[in-house]
Amino acid sequence: MPFNLGWPEILLIVAIIALLFGGKKIPELMRGLGTGIKEFKQAASAESDSNKKQIEDSKSE
Repeated sequence: MPFNLGWPEILLIVAIIALLFGGKKIPELMRGLGTGIKEFKQAASAESDSNKKQIEDSKSE
């Protein structure tokens, strides 16, 4: 772990984020983050599948 954070430091960071964004915005932020990660994984998977198909097509020629 590059920053060597312990539980007290992580709790402090979470508390600061809660103070900055408020309790109502945090679920929206996490939902948006989850959606972004999901879309990224789908795009990466589609790109990987496309690359595999191109390799298979080039082998069959």
